[in-house]
Amino acid sequence: MSRPLRIKKMSLYNALSRYYATTSVHKRGHQQEFYRVCVIQRHPVAQKMMDEITTVDIASYRDFRLSQINVRTGRNISGNTVRLELALLSSLYNLARVEWGTCRTNPVELVRKPKVAGGRDRRLTSQEERRLSRYFREQNPALYTIFHLAIETAMRQGEILSLRWEHIDIQHGVAHLPQTKNGSTRDVPLSRKARRLLQDLDMAMTGPVFNYTSAGVKSAWRTALQRLNIQNLHFHDLRHEAISRLFELGTLNVMEVSAISGHRSLNMLKRYTHLRAYQLVSKLDARRRQTQKIAPYFVPYPACIEPVDDEGKTVFQIRLHDFDNLAVSGHSRESAMEAASVALLRVLALAAQRGERVPQPGELPDGMAERVMINPLISATVHA
Repeated sequence: MSRPLRIKKMSLYNALSRYYATTSVHKRGHQQEFYRVCVIQRHPVAQKMMDEITTVDIASYRDFRLSQINVRTGRNISGNTVRLELALLSSLYNLARVEWGTCRTNPVELVRKPKVAGGRDRRLTSQEERRLSRYFREQNPALYTIFHLAIETAMRQGEILSLRWEHIDIQHGVAHLPQTKNGSTRDVPLSRKARRLLQDLDMAMTGPVFNYTSAGVKSAWRTALQRLNIQNLHFHDLRHEAISRLFELGTLNVMEVSAISGHRSLNMLKRYTHLRAYQLVSKLDARRRQTQKIAPYFVPYPACIEPVDDEGKTVFQIRLHDFDNLAVSGHSRESAMEAASVALLRVLALAAQRGERVPQPGELPDGMAERVMINPLISATVHA
């Protein structure tokens, strides 16, 4: 058996190409690693020989990257991005030192790494959820389902896109993920709404549920945010929103949420403990527990009212914009308002019975002629 050939001299540029071809391609995140390889190869340090690169060179690369502006966001390259690039370089040097014999030391190990930014706390507002839902329903039905599945299941984008029909058990409400980000399998419970979303698709015995790539979702998401003028909302923020809602239910402990979300370390869920504390406060008061559970459903919602022509007759139409397709009409203002109150009560009562989340009362779109508040518990209404 021949001994592996030692590669005494190799430029960082060529080493990165070799590393990607022999190592990165076997990783689940190889596409992201390819982007990092390309970024490093464009820097002058990539033209140096690996055994000539010093800690000073690595520190210089780090500082250069931190000073660059992300053309898409208009902000500096994040410390997390640079940390991942340095981690790639460190992994490359360790491999080259042990298996290729190209260098004796790893200059990346002693270089200070950028500080890790705190986790994002961006929450999806009820108005943003409503606007995105309406936009995707009208413009992109597949993204409508993906968007709501992300909120309902706390699955990562890649996990949603990897769903296959043969791994979904609608009857028992479980989606099986054979391979996840951390390398383990996971069974994701599907809520009633999640099951309905999947049943509304063209179901099959086998095959992918979605014919979407990560790049396709990224492009469609960016387009939607631009058209709706929604700022600083990442698709991954939907996972944060979903996990926050799981804690806000007040019925799941940390281990149960971890089983749903797929967090291998419970430390990753510590950022949500303040939400859990709020739920524990309400649990301490047993007498108010049921009231607090039901009462938040039945609150007034803003609506717009306007006269419309109906075959030569004037009727009054009321539309509640916090709910999709919730509009009623009456021959008089009073009858329209009473019908709206009854319709709202029916929707809220059904949601409360099923334990489903309802949107918080939001702002009405600009330009509405007249605004009113619809109270589901009384037929009388108050002008907004």
